Amino acid sequence: MVRRRNNLEITADILRIAKDGAKKTQIVYGANLNFKLLHQYLDDLEKSGLITNHVERGGLIETTEKGMQFLNYYIELQRFNNPF
Repeated sequence: MVRRRNNLEITADILRIAKDGAKKTQIVYGANLNFKLLHQYLDDLEKSGLITNHVERGGLIETTEKGMQFLNYYIELQRFNNPF
């Protein structure tokens, strides 16, 4: 049985993919999302200050320092939940 991802898992996937900068298409394929859902997440992540959308650089989406902190906390939490 395939388990559905929760919002935190999807958010972490987006932040991980955009760590070094990524276009929307890269995020859609890397995070296994559709464009409608991606836009909802990007809006929320940008409002929260976890990503920046560099329109002047062709729409490059990049994880901010705050987003990197979130991602690092998430990774540590995953290790705590599954120590092996």
